[in-house]
Amino acid sequence: MLVRMPEDQHYLVGLDLAGRRVVLVGGGTVAQRRLPRLISAGAAVELISPSTTPAVGGMIDAGEVVWHQRRYADGDLDGAWYALACTDDPEVNAAICAEAERRRIFCVRADAGIEGTAVTAAVGRHEGLVVGVLSGGQPLRSAAVRDNIVEALHTGAIADDITPPDAAELPGVALVGGGPGDPELITVKGRRLLARADVVVADRLAPRELLDELHPDVEVVDAAKIPYGRAASQDFINATLIEHAKAGKFVVRLKGGDPYVFGRGFEELLACAEAGVPVTVVPGITSSIAGPAAAGVPVTHRGVAHEVVVVSGHVAPDHESSLTDWSALAKLRGTIVLMMGVERLGQFAAALLDGGRPGDTPVAVVENGTMPTQRVHRFTLATAAEDAKAAGVRPPAVIVIGPVAGLLPDDLR
Repeated sequence: MLVRMPEDQHYLVGLDLAGRRVVLVGGGTVAQRRLPRLISAGAAVELISPSTTPAVGGMIDAGEVVWHQRRYADGDLDGAWYALACTDDPEVNAAICAEAERRRIFCVRADAGIEGTAVTAAVGRHEGLVVGVLSGGQPLRSAAVRDNIVEALHTGAIADDITPPDAAELPGVALVGGGPGDPELITVKGRRLLARADVVVADRLAPRELLDELHPDVEVVDAAKIPYGRAASQDFINATLIEHAKAGKFVVRLKGGDPYVFGRGFEELLACAEAGVPVTVVPGITSSIAGPAAAGVPVTHRGVAHEVVVVSGHVAPDHESSLTDWSALAKLRGTIVLMMGVERLGQFAAALLDGGRPGDTPVAVVENGTMPTQRVHRFTLATAAEDAKAAGVRPPAVIVIGPVAGLLPDDLR
């Protein structure tokens, strides 16, 4: 695809650089941006520069780039198929372009694009498509248009009208982690597969705004699991996934957070596998980390917490089915993230206090993290249960216990 202004004289073309010598001069931030795509294209990249950024150095150390640690010299482009002048010295860039012109090698000049014999398009990828946008020397405009096109392809707003190379995903079931609630925090792949769904089996905590974007013909099945209230059984959910998939439909199981973090995603995968239904797993941003982050609570911090334990509060500490060693948790000095723990917060706090956690240990409770209804409460372990009840805390909420919960200064809360 080409988007251009009338005066743009450039001809958009795809180069097969696999195994071919490409010379890039300059080891700064421009090289840092350009190198990954050249490497992914399989180019035999040689970098000429006295020094590099740490990120470029990492590519060199990984053997992805050959580094000549010196300044550019005439003759360096001998045998090259493509060249990039990316130094911070206009005279050097001009000399590189002049050599490229003599050798009939297309050359990108990073500091003055129109003075080179090639320009780098704003490039995006979608299911085997490569979208390139040129805009007559206006790179910000190119990037903005590129982003809009690729986003529209991802969401289905623009149809590609062909069977994608990864069509093995369809039909079958995709277990898609929708993230902590904010619809913008679903992954690109998750949103793309959601746009292709024939049936969506959605949790209550999945990003509900995304359901409104579905085609009217898409069937939506409510698989809500409401704490201590009405809930779809796991057997019903498993049977629904299998039934629709075997009918030749592509089913997206849209879950809150990540499918495998207290999301029963692996149970659903096993059920589908036993029934011979193919499954694609799309990880999601887990609310156990994202919820606290949205509230200004880092679950780790240098010199404060070296471990994070994510614990289910589905059953009480003394319940026969509990798999958690609460006495061992109490002895840790780091962070405990308690999920589904509002109803039994008093019991969990007591178990930690009995195990030796100090009563003044900070506690942060994040309700509806990342959502417009987000509320943040800060307590101490000794009185957390009473304070949470007085504050009217309701699930869904993430409870963070440990020194990190008290790091944010009062004037930033």
